[in-house]
Amino acid sequence: MMKRRLLFVIILLLFSSNLTFCGKAEKSQSTPTAGTGNASKVNATSVPKSDTIRFKTFSCIDKEGIGMETFRILMPSDWQFEGGVKWLLKNPAMPAVVDFRIHNPKGKEEFQVFPNQTFFWTNNQMVLANFPVGSQYLGNEICPPLAGPIESLKKIVLPRFRRDVTDLKVTKEELLPDLAKQLGAGGGMQNQPGMTSSADAAKIRIQYKQNDSSLEEEIYSVVETYTFSVPTMAGTITNIYWLVDYIFSFKAEKGKLEDNAKTFLAIVYSFKPNQQWFNKYNQVVNYLAQQQIQQIQNIGQISRIISQTNNEISDMIMKSYNQRQAVNDRIASNFSQAIRGVDEYYNPIEQKAVELPTGYRNAWTNSQGEYILSDDPNFNPNINSNLNWQRIDKK
Repeated sequence: MMKRRLLFVIILLLFSSNLTFCGKAEKSQSTPTAGTGNASKVNATSVPKSDTIRFKTFSCIDKEGIGMETFRILMPSDWQFEGGVKWLLKNPAMPAVVDFRIHNPKGKEEFQVFPNQTFFWTNNQMVLANFPVGSQYLGNEICPPLAGPIESLKKIVLPRFRRDVTDLKVTKEELLPDLAKQLGAGGGMQNQPGMTSSADAAKIRIQYKQNDSSLEEEIYSVVETYTFSVPTMAGTITNIYWLVDYIFSFKAEKGKLEDNAKTFLAIVYSFKPNQQWFNKYNQVVNYLAQQQIQQIQNIGQISRIISQTNNEISDMIMKSYNQRQAVNDRIASNFSQAIRGVDEYYNPIEQKAVELPTGYRNAWTNSQGEYILSDDPNFNPNINSNLNWQRIDKK
């Protein structure tokens, strides 16, 4: 039923309004050249100065399941990537989730994507008698729907993912009705008989202390609800499948969140999902649905299913993928250039557009998917370097 959910989490990163900044997402559909998660060697004489920033391309490999690249993303060269794709094996409708963070090991700056939280509720008292609140039913937690996305952020996301902090305070909360509408969230089952769906989005800003540091974080999410009723001799049974998804956040020291918005935007708008991974994941979910497998027992079972997938992308999967990209472009075309935190460059090596932080006069790239931006007129990345850095221009 929710076969596209994992991709939706990824695609959200491409076109959300983050930290009140807006930007134009990448339009190119071409596949990037091979990237690397390791920064290449540059001698000390050409190490970027304070007015220079360096990015590298990180390739996230789905090591647990499909065994191929899931997505690529730009990140500052001295930042670290942790996490990736996790196969949970408990929910056949959503056998895998994305859960990762990109952070500055020498500071507090961090971009994080959280795993989806799925729930089930019903007025069927027989089901509730066997599956009380907090238990698992077909891989979903038994829990009645909350009032909306802000309540879900406060009562689900914060207790589960920020329980190790102190002095937590919500300083701002805002509903984002256009976000859910533009994403098409909640619309996946609109044409199913007896099914109604809805979606609401929101963000909150919080402050807290962690390891003697005062931090500020902005967290986004969407709450999707799918309701279906079944008439019985005892009356109408109403079942509700609902989930908190598209959960991601930006973090920095208190008072420095906006100062790092340009870097966060460069990370977000560089995100490029792998079509072949998306294709195989959809085939796995379709197979599980067709076989009516209610519980995946081990990763070996997933491996056997994956071995039966093929590289041919069906018209339905390709249409879904392209629709998400088209929505992305339509939203991007409405963004104001005046408040953008990134500039669009053209990379002649990979033959694609790339979004990089604004405010720098010069930019270079190399064949390993790295980028350097500098405002220093005397800086040259080719000096004492074993790489061929090429200057790139704004579009």
